[in-house]
Amino acid sequence: MRIAAAVSLALLVASPALAADRSGEGEADFRALFKELIETNTAHSVGSCTAAADNIATRLKAAGFKDSEIHLFAPDTAPKDGGLVAVLPGWDPNAKGILLLAHLDVVEARREDWTRDPFTLIEENGQFYGRGVADDKGQAAIFADLLIRYRRQGYVPRRPVKLALTCGEETDGVFNGAKWLSETHKDWIDADFAINEDAYGVLDDHGNRVSFEIEAAQKVYQDFTLETTNPGGHSSRPRPDNALYEMAKALDRVEAYRFPVKVNDATRGYFARMSPIIGGADGQAMKAFAAAPGAGAAAETLSRDPAWNAMLRTTCVATMIEGGHAPNALPQSVKANVNCRIFPGTPVAEVEQALTTAIGDPGVKIGLGSEPSPATPAPALPPDLLKPLEGVVAEVFPGTPVVPTMEVGASDGIYTTAVGIPTYGFYGFFETPDEGNIHGLNEHVGVKDLMDGRRLFYKLIKLYADRK
Repeated sequence: MRIAAAVSLALLVASPALAADRSGEGEADFRALFKELIETNTAHSVGSCTAAADNIATRLKAAGFKDSEIHLFAPDTAPKDGGLVAVLPGWDPNAKGILLLAHLDVVEARREDWTRDPFTLIEENGQFYGRGVADDKGQAAIFADLLIRYRRQGYVPRRPVKLALTCGEETDGVFNGAKWLSETHKDWIDADFAINEDAYGVLDDHGNRVSFEIEAAQKVYQDFTLETTNPGGHSSRPRPDNALYEMAKALDRVEAYRFPVKVNDATRGYFARMSPIIGGADGQAMKAFAAAPGAGAAAETLSRDPAWNAMLRTTCVATMIEGGHAPNALPQSVKANVNCRIFPGTPVAEVEQALTTAIGDPGVKIGLGSEPSPATPAPALPPDLLKPLEGVVAEVFPGTPVVPTMEVGASDGIYTTAVGIPTYGFYGFFETPDEGNIHGLNEHVGVKDLMDGRRLFYKLIKLYADRK
């Protein structure tokens, strides 16, 4: 009996299926890391991503990471915009690895506008408050904590697990660490696929879980500048070729133009899986569109909703206008910005040509208003990526369906996907209908939601890292 009991105990300890769940261990250490990260100001104006990356590197080294497993980087021209790459090596020399990507920088936050200090982590009524708690320092902290726990626990994966914490995602025209790594040091971050931010678990107004979304595609951000010019003159003698009126007509045509409907794995999967959740006529339209994306009636129904319309096609909208030089003079120059969110895989030049044709006026000059974005195609959504996620979500969030989606904005994933690292996005935790007021005042995330996300990633990354 004693031998049998000993054997049974040994099997209990040795069996992965019966082993104790360690996904929630070390919460105090995680909270300390998270607090340090939130309270390190990384807003571009006055903050330092480099300081945040250095702090994470110190924690990684204390956990046993070697100097050779950590790359700290910062450009000479922007020494505060640095970042970090760390690698937990795998045992299989032929395995490429998994990349965990998160950004350290945050949107600007002024103390006088917030109810609480945005750069002090505050826990109140079951919520964490602070700039970046959701976007994207919650995820950055989870990823860094994940590598630290794996190393301390002696876990050696089959595939390397790589961590990239970068700067520049939240501010246009500055050094972007993800772009720099993709173009300059792909060898540091190369992986079979990457997990980034963007999608999250969706809660309804009553706090019930609706779905767990995974971003499997994202649109491309691109600004275009429209310009009309004229010799001008005295306003007492109006002339028919007024630059303001010419611009107004051009913008009317931009507003009226609708880009053609397109589909990819992410949007087809989204509409198919959301159809029974939404129900009714809209749910039927979703089901019909997923089965036959060319179905015009279904697409027309879905196009009435701004969020669904944005998932069906490229969209372009006027966002800024400036012109004229005096209230008593005819305008000599008018400029307008048209912001486009381009369907994945569509070249920027194709969108520019569509705008030119829609406007149909050679007097309106059209040019790029921002740096050309890569025409990043949507990566495939293979079962060996989706099934492990569905399994872990079922374990951590029972009864919650996993729904692929397309991000209609854009994130740093466009750079990694463009160089051949398929990039998918999800935070791993649930957000309230206000999306945690990301980018706004009093940004917040649920304490339990964040801890559940930490548990989810602990389990999930092991499944990905050990798969054959």
